[in-house]
Amino acid sequence: MSTTTIPRPSKPWGINFKQAIPDMVAAFATLLITYAIVAYTPLKGKLAFVIVLLIVAIVTSALISGIRRDRKAALNSISTVMVYVAGMFVIFPLGSILFEIIKRGIGGLSLGIFTTDMAVTASDAPLNEGGLIHAIVGTLYIVVIASLISVPIGILTALYLTEIKGKAAGTVRFFVQAMSGIPSIVAGLFIYAVWMIALGIQYSAFAGAMALAILMVPTVARTSEEVLKLIPNDLREAGLAMGGTQWRTVAMIVIPAAQSGLITAVILGVARVAGETAPLLLTMGGADALNLNPFEGNSSAIPFYVWKNFLLGTETSIDRAWAGVLVLMIIVLFFFSLTRFLSGRKGRV
Repeated sequence: MSTTTIPRPSKPWGINFKQAIPDMVAAFATLLITYAIVAYTPLKGKLAFVIVLLIVAIVTSALISGIRRDRKAALNSISTVMVYVAGMFVIFPLGSILFEIIKRGIGGLSLGIFTTDMAVTASDAPLNEGGLIHAIVGTLYIVVIASLISVPIGILTALYLTEIKGKAAGTVRFFVQAMSGIPSIVAGLFIYAVWMIALGIQYSAFAGAMALAILMVPTVARTSEEVLKLIPNDLREAGLAMGGTQWRTVAMIVIPAAQSGLITAVILGVARVAGETAPLLLTMGGADALNLNPFEGNSSAIPFYVWKNFLLGTETSIDRAWAGVLVLMIIVLFFFSLTRFLSGRKGRV
């Protein structure tokens, strides 16, 4: 009785060194050719090296794929290289910005900046004196209040445009799109003219939050509208077929289905206003001392704090400004991560 030996299956996810050798040789040849061109031609500098490397990589990848397979494979290789390059053009500037902020701001970080304000400290005093707790509290006030004002308005506007589709939907959409192009200083001037001049009310964090809410509403509304459009109509029809009213269908089916997208809309809205400075200059007044009352008295915020210290121009004040930028980035990143975690957790329940 003969036995048949079944060949051992290969691992498709394993590394095939025989096929990888030509690619490694091609990568090494690409770097060598690029270095030779930059070294022995008038093309000099880092920018010339990157451009030449890109061109040589495309040509080399296309030649290898064309020799191995056919013309379509060569075109596919060109497209693949271009996609990777486009991704690098997005990642590299972001990484460069983060690196610069961390490098310049890390030196000004200390425990004291989270516990003290600048009420009795000059901006050009040593970094171990004073802090920005007043700016952190002010930033939290204006972002939270602006979100409480703008998020319900933005989401309800998106629901009106996608679910109700009333006669005024076209007009509402037009104004939302027009508001998205409003310069931030115009929003600050509007609140300044109405709140301070017409009503005679003093500067406050609440006034700054209202100016930011004007900027935040169109971002939340437009993003939420696009998210709600992605929900299949079959879900709406199923809810109505089961006897649910339109508002129950929207509240219990459509909104839960679009939950992650709506959270993204809120995040984009917060990102739109978290670093705005111009509206705050006209509405908050600025303060070096901690103000726990958002409805009365001058307040500060991290963008205001950064602007003030950069404006002074001394070496220490500029270091303080970079530290403020780093703290603002950390705060925004923390809230973004917390929002994502809580939304994902709720979706798993």
